[in-house]
Amino acid sequence: MYKQCIYCLYEGIMEAVIKKWGNSLGVRIPNHLVRELALKDGSFVDISDKGKTIIIKPLQKNNLSAMLKNINEQNLHTEIEVGSPVGKEK
Repeated sequence: MYKQCIYCLYEGIMEAVIKKWGNSLGVRIPNHLVRELALKDGSFVDISDKGKTIIIKPLQKNNLSAMLKNINEQNLHTEIEVGSPVGKEK
């Protein structure tokens, strides 16, 4: 699928400029990818490399409510005894 944008050189390949951002470097993500991947300011991404290729993947952070819904009898563990209370735990 071809998306028209000023970043597109040809289908699937985009060109962007790396810019200084504080002590780091940053790259802008084109708006059509932001919408397609449901990204927003503050979204988490995983950045990895394979050889000379940088891979940026969106991460879906679980919230506590979503994680608690996945607890069931099969994955529920028993309490673990770690000793008597000490210090301000008393």
